Parts: sequence; structure tokens; C-alpha cells
Amino acid sequence: MAEVQNNGAARTEPMLPRVTIEPGLFINRELSWLGFNERVLEEARDPTNPLLERLRFVAISASNLDEFFEVRVAGLQAQLYDNLEPQDLPPDGLGPVAQLTEIARRARDHVARQYAVWNGEIKPKLADHGIVILDSDSIDGRRAEFLNKYFDEQVFPVLTPLAIDPAHPFPHLHNKSLNIILRIEPVDQDPIRQLYAVLQVPAVLNRLVPLPDEGDGVHRFVLLEDVVGPRLASLFGGFRVVDWVPFRVTRNSDLTIQETEVKASLLSTIQETLRQRKWGAAVRLEIADRTDDGFLEQLQTAPALDLDDRDVYKVPGPIDLSALSALYKIDGFRDLKDVPFEPQMPAALANRANIFTVLREQDLLVHHPYESFGAVVQFIEQAAEDPQVLAIKITLYRTSEDNRIIMALTRAAENGKQVTALVELQARLDEENNIVKARVLQKAGVHVVYGMVGLKTHCKAALVVRRETDGIRRYVHLATGNYNTITARIYTDLCLMTSRPEFGEDATALFNLLTGYSQGRSWNKLVVAPLDLADRVLELIDRERRNAAKGLPARIIAKINALVDPAAIEALYNASRAGVRVDLIVRGICCLRPGIPGVSENIQVISIVDKYLEHSRIMYFQNNDDPEVFLSSADWMPRNFRRRVEILFPIEDSRLKNRIIEGILGVTLSDNVKARKLQPDGSYVRVVPNTGEPLVRCQVEFQNMAKELSSTVDLPIRPAPAPSSLTSARF
Repeated sequence: MAEVQNNGAARTEPMLPRVTIEPGLFINRELSWLGFNERVLEEARDPTNPLLERLRFVAISASNLDEFFEVRVAGLQAQLYDNLEPQDLPPDGLGPVAQLTEIARRARDHVARQYAVWNGEIKPKLADHGIVILDSDSIDGRRAEFLNKYFDEQVFPVLTPLAIDPAHPFPHLHNKSLNIILRIEPVDQDPIRQLYAVLQVPAVLNRLVPLPDEGDGVHRFVLLEDVVGPRLASLFGGFRVVDWVPFRVTRNSDLTIQETEVKASLLSTIQETLRQRKWGAAVRLEIADRTDDGFLEQLQTAPALDLDDRDVYKVPGPIDLSALSALYKIDGFRDLKDVPFEPQMPAALANRANIFTVLREQDLLVHHPYESFGAVVQFIEQAAEDPQVLAIKITLYRTSEDNRIIMALTRAAENGKQVTALVELQARLDEENNIVKARVLQKAGVHVVYGMVGLKTHCKAALVVRRETDGIRRYVHLATGNYNTITARIYTDLCLMTSRPEFGEDATALFNLLTGYSQGRSWNKLVVAPLDLADRVLELIDRERRNAAKGLPARIIAKINALVDPAAIEALYNASRAGVRVDLIVRGICCLRPGIPGVSENIQVISIVDKYLEHSRIMYFQNNDDPEVFLSSADWMPRNFRRRVEILFPIEDSRLKNRIIEGILGVTLSDNVKARKLQPDGSYVRVVPNTGEPLVRCQVEFQNMAKELSSTVDLPIRPAPAPSSLTSARF
């Protein structure tokens, strides 16, 4: 026992034993992710959401599931089917077979709910509002004539039928491409011999084919496969089409580059690996539920696929529900969507011509998408044109197709400035786009580097070096999200812009680390992974534990996208046992079990799923009533802590710190409309307002705050309706 002093009174501090983490204290990460996607689907099933927003959530849940199979399920199957060296068992103790079995069960149930909400609710309600998808057997008359002509002129010329027989091996099917398998038989031949063929539905054509306007205000569509399927006979002269069904194959699309695999350059290695991705092992077969055993045998036993029954998903509706998101883009129907919100320009920038003048006076915190990403674009664009700017350095992880930041960087290089862009070529499923952007930048004279072999560069940072009357000054932008003008309108993120010298020195050192061989720096403000970010997070958690053990104020709030790291979970369990109140706002995967007596009864976990994707990473540590607040690019996962370049940075301006504590974290913890609370068994329960308690939907509150903050620079933070403050937020 250790003797400590607390307000002048001597007391003993119990030396808490270290928790031994049993597998039962961890939730499996893959099953936790499926739980997250179920929360996304809940929004599609929620009748209080506008109808087209519900459709959008169905499409998002389908797209999410695609990537889950392409990467996570693919990795487990590779261990099982390809006899790869098994990785260490996850902390929950489930091996590949157990995980794949439970994933298949839960994913099958999830897919059934996706189609139930589409077929039973959204599709008929859309029809009631004048958006109709017609089945192939309900098309006749002029509609059929139109589709016959459309097929002959637009579709038939690009179709390639592929026979399946000893002379024609089963064709290679691209990842997630829509295909049709058909059974044909010769006309006037006895005995009749049935044959099989495969046809890829052209991806260059719209999946939803619009029918001509009939003057009644109804928008009518036909699925492309329902245009092709009934007209297949024209492709097989002398044969009769007996039956056909659409299907789709999902392939392993994970791209992991080991240092030993890089021969000439990282760029050439990535390009070669992208080509190989098209031939990745099949991991899932989706097929219309009217299929028969003959079709399934042809597909499952094909050497190019070789899929187990567990990998087959029969669906009662359109293959790939994410394609239905095109309906969201139809002009009009504003009453079927959320009320549009225009991001607000921060008041400090709204009427100031020079952003560098503003940043010399104060730090800026911008909360996307409530506050405009235009503030970040202005920062880079002004740097590109300002004759006093000498250099610009930036990390690019994911970028949009039409990106003003990319254009500004090219102009800066053309204007003679030294411009360096670190383009991460291993940003999952964005590799090809990033290669294109890298070439555009290089052509303009930007010095492009491609990250570090063996580590993804996931940090978001920009540095502007400017010559001023009093010497060289550095301006820094640090963020939780990407330099992507599109996702900045649909992801919630935070960024800090500052001219504090310590941040400028650290940003310079960060880019030296990324582009050169710099090592061994003592950082002023930034905490960098994989160097010491994990250790710093664990130390901050343990400091709260020690304070609680001494009877001092101790609390932790962390808003992150995923909590997987076993060491971080163990540290949180230890903090809880010492009496630290822990609030975790985890959008997606959470492997920690809250509410377990003697282990985690002081831990609450909530997840917010709403119109915008929660993406910001915020950390609050009470620190004996001298609170510290950090923003970060990193989630609490082993890959972020140890296999990526990430940053954690403090918010030091007291106004901005208070805004985050009360105006963002406090409001988020008060959400009783879109929040779900994690239970000890791994399930989530929607938070229900107490009797008489005002409804708080944090994303709507943030929209209102952004409007108010855009009009007055020094406006105090407006709290949410009670309970409003951090101290009274529900627990």
C-alpha cells in the first residue's frame, strides 16, 4: 500500500493488480463490425427518416458489406483455404473456422433484412411517390418496344457470350461485376443436350434504365439485367434459352505490400499488385434466389471460383443493392430527403481576405461538414498564389476526382514554389485514383513521394512556409480527415490551423521523417505513430487511473471510429476498476465489453449513426481538473498504432478546448435520438429519452451551432438542451 495525500488528509492508495484479460472480455472485431453495419441498416428501417435517405442507408450497408468480404472475410478464407500460416488468434480466441461460420450466419441474416426492407417497405413506398422499378415480366406494349430498340442499339453491340465447355474454360469474372449465367439447348436436336454460358452485363451502361416519360410524372426504370435477360436468344442463333439468372462474384481485394516485395519502386510494385487484384480469389457468390442446383453447381465447382456452400448468398431482389443509390440523385423529390444544409464559413475567415493574417492572430478550429471545407481550400489556394510563400508540403491519403487542392498544388509548383506531396499509394481501394493524382502533380513539377515501405501514411497534415517582415513563419493544418472535397461534406471531422512555432517545427520534422531518413527527434507537440503514439495514449489512460486511485478527479472521453487494440482495452479496464469514469463514442468496431462488474462497470460505449459519417477522433483527459484535449488521425487499433504513420496533437487555445469539451463531446454524449448504447453481450440498444427530456440529435445541434458561430467570432459555445454540460451528460 502506498501512502498519498488528498486535501491534507492521509489515506492509502490500493495497489490494484493488473487485469488478466480473458477471451470473454473481448468482442470479436469482425462480429463487432457486422453489428455496426446492422446499425447502418437500422437507419434504413427507421420510418422517421425520409424515404430516399432510407434508400441511401440500404445502399451504404450493401457497399460496406462488399468491402468487408473483399478484405476481412478474404483474409480469413486465405488462412483457411490456401493453407496460409495462421495469424495469432485474436484476443477473443476465435479461429478462422469459428469466425467464418458465425460471419456467414450473421451476414446471411443481415442480407435477409436488407432485402426485406427494400422489397417490403422502400420499393413500394417509392412507387407511391412516383419512382417505380418495373419487373421484366410486367413490361409490354410501347415500353417493350422501347427496350427492344435500346437493347439492339446500346446493349447488344457490347455483349460477349462466353460458352462453358471443354474448349471454353470457365471465364474469369471481374470483382463485383454483374453477370448472367444461362442454360441453352439446341433447336431441333434429339436427344436434347443442355449447355451453359456466361454473359457479363456491361458495366459501362447504367444499371437502371429509364423508360420514356409517359406524362404522368412517374419515373419508371428497368434493371439492366431485366433488359438483357429476356433478349438473350438473339445472341445464340440455333439455340433456345431455357433459363437465366444474374449473379455476382466478390474477390479478395486486399493489397498488402511487404518490404521484401518491392523490387524497383513502390509505384511499380503497387501497379503490378493492382493488376493481380483482378485475379484475387473468389470469396462470395451472390445469385438470384430463383436459381437452381444446376446453375449453382456450374458456378461453385468452377476452378476459377471454387466456393463453399457457406460462401453462397441467394438474394430475393436486385444483385448489389448499392446500385439503387442512383435513385437518390433523381431531380426533385426534396420532401423525400433530409433538409439540405449548406456548410458555414467560420466567421474569422468570412470577411478576411488573407488567411495568414487570421492565423497570426489566433488558432482556428473547423468542424466539418458543419463548417465549410472551403476554409482548408482557401488555406492551400492562397498559399499557391501568395508571392511570399516559399514552400508547401502536404500528405494526401484519399482525394476526390475534382479536387481544388490538387489544382492549387499544381499552380503552386508552376508559380515556382517548392511543393512536396506525399501521396499514399496503399490507401485501400483508392490506389488507382491516387496513382493518377500523383502523375498529375509530377507533371506540374510537384515533388511527389509515395510514403514509406511497410507503413501507410495515414496522418493528415499540411505545412506552408512563408517569408514575412519579421522572418520565416510556418503555418500548419492538422486534421482528423482527408483532403477530399467530397467526403468533407458527408464525414464529420475536425481540423486545427495554427501558426504556433512549436507546431511548425514539428510539422517540418514530420515531413523530413516522411521524405528522408530523419530519426530520433524530440517532438514539441506532435505525437507520432509508430514511434510513440501508442505509448502516449496508454500513459494518458494510466495517468487517469493513478489520479482516481489517489481520490483525484479522473475521467476519460474518447471519440474514435474503432477500438480494437488489446493494450488500450486492458488499460481502460484497469482505469475503470480504479474508479475512472470512461465515456467512449465509437462509431464502428468496439472489442471492449462495458458494464461488467469488477472490470468495466464505469465504462459506457455509445455509437452514433446518422446522416453524416462520424469520423473525427477526439480525446479528453480530465487530468485532475487541468484537462487535456487531443485530436488525432488514428483510431485505437494495432494497425494505426504500429503499422501506420499517424499523429496525435493537442488543442492548446482555451476557447477551442472549451468548444470541443462542451460544444462537441458534451453534445454528442447527450444525443438521445441517434445514439445506441453497447451492452455487455455485444448488442446495441437505442438510447431512449427520459420522460420530459428534450430530444437531442447531435448532428442537428452542430448544424445550428455552425450557423451561430458563422455570424459572431467570439460567440460563446451554445450548449445543447439539458442535459447540456459534460458533467451532466447522460451516463
